[in-house]
Amino acid sequence: MSDNFDVVVIGAGPAGYAAAIRCAQLGLNTACIDKSLGKDGKPAFGGTCLNWGCIPSKALLDASYKYLDAKEHFSEIGITVESVGIDVPKMIARKDKVVRGMIQGIAGLFKGNGVTGLTGTGKLLAERQVEFCPHEGDVTILQAKHVILAPGSVPVEIPPTPIDDDRIVDSTGALEFTEVPERVGVIGAGIIGLELGSVWSRLGSKVVVLEALEEFLPMADQRIARDSLKIFKGQGLDIRLGTLVTGSEVTDQEVVVSYQDKEGEQTVTFDRLIVAVGRKPYTEGLLAPDSCVDLDDNGCVNVNELCATNVSNVFAVGDAVRGPMLAHKGTEEGVMVAERIAGFKPLVNYATVPSVVYTHPEIAWVGKTEQEVKASGESYTVGQFPFSASGRAQAANDTQGIVKVIADTETDRILGVHVLGPQASEIVAQAVIAMEFDASAEDLGLTMFAHPTLSEAFHEAALSVAGHAIHMVNRKKRN
Repeated sequence: MSDNFDVVVIGAGPAGYAAAIRCAQLGLNTACIDKSLGKDGKPAFGGTCLNWGCIPSKALLDASYKYLDAKEHFSEIGITVESVGIDVPKMIARKDKVVRGMIQGIAGLFKGNGVTGLTGTGKLLAERQVEFCPHEGDVTILQAKHVILAPGSVPVEIPPTPIDDDRIVDSTGALEFTEVPERVGVIGAGIIGLELGSVWSRLGSKVVVLEALEEFLPMADQRIARDSLKIFKGQGLDIRLGTLVTGSEVTDQEVVVSYQDKEGEQTVTFDRLIVAVGRKPYTEGLLAPDSCVDLDDNGCVNVNELCATNVSNVFAVGDAVRGPMLAHKGTEEGVMVAERIAGFKPLVNYATVPSVVYTHPEIAWVGKTEQEVKASGESYTVGQFPFSASGRAQAANDTQGIVKVIADTETDRILGVHVLGPQASEIVAQAVIAMEFDASAEDLGLTMFAHPTLSEAFHEAALSVAGHAIHMVNRKKRN
């Protein structure tokens, strides 16, 4: 292996591996360092998303929903199932198989694109030198013309509930239960907490979600948050807002959690407790003092809008920099940096970064919420369409939720789209494309959507902005 590279990437999560692959595609001699090892002890490219986050959680979300659907909803559509059972170890094994297959896929992409994949730790030194410490072997100093930092993030821990990887686990441990606990506690009603709570609730656990904030999903549109809270409670999730966890006591069989709410001091007992209060940048051991790279007050690597650090030809992307910790945001940043290194001038449009909660129904949005638009003083109009009026949703027996489109009153440009309902994650992609091309609500209304599809709900919501929806009675009407 040569010790000299055009580009060295530290971290092989979605931001890092995308940066490395794109650099190699553009003819740059590229190495990508990652220290992750899988459950089998083998190198595991793919970062948190592939190994312990997006992919394994979706495998369990999908499996748990299919179980619930068979158990509770098949009879509604004329399918009789005499007995539906759960094999949790098999479910976990399938999840692991999916993950391992995708890890091998990243390794294959590295090989196919000419990326030098290195397994071990990387540390940035002065003058764009990178100390590579392999899992086995001697330390090597790599010299790079450009360095891209993509170390990712790790779960946040809180003092009242120290992780013991047995009774108290983080989001990673919550994907490894080998049986269905009778009582599961979740600290945090954010995206991760709701998804993990949904998995174990569907499989039969009594789930209590403790959230310190008084407001549910404050980052989402208030209408969507209000409707989804009602739906989740109807599904059996016991979501307790305004609860501040103050301590925990672990025994051989259970964990007792203490918290404060408006009624005073409370306790609740669980078999397993999942701590899902957020994530933080993982910069431990990443930077030598003489690297001179700045961190901000939140521990993120300080970058500008082009993901450049304060050090020449050193960039940082993904969860370790400002902005939402989303795999797709990191991927786009990685590709942008790669192309800028190669002499192109792309930009990431941070106004069109979609967010998704993979519960059922799903929640997805892009752009501004109604409360944000209102606070800005902009004049706006809202169009909405319920899935209960969608023929495809009715046929699929999946009618909860709405699509909401917010448009500027003067220009009709779309300011935000918010979806609560089936396949919201797929529908919001259409909204991202529309906003990327600066579409108006009328543009969408004039666009032909296939029938019958769930996407028609988005079409109708756009028509509703001007009071022109066809498949519902409009509250406002225009010529």
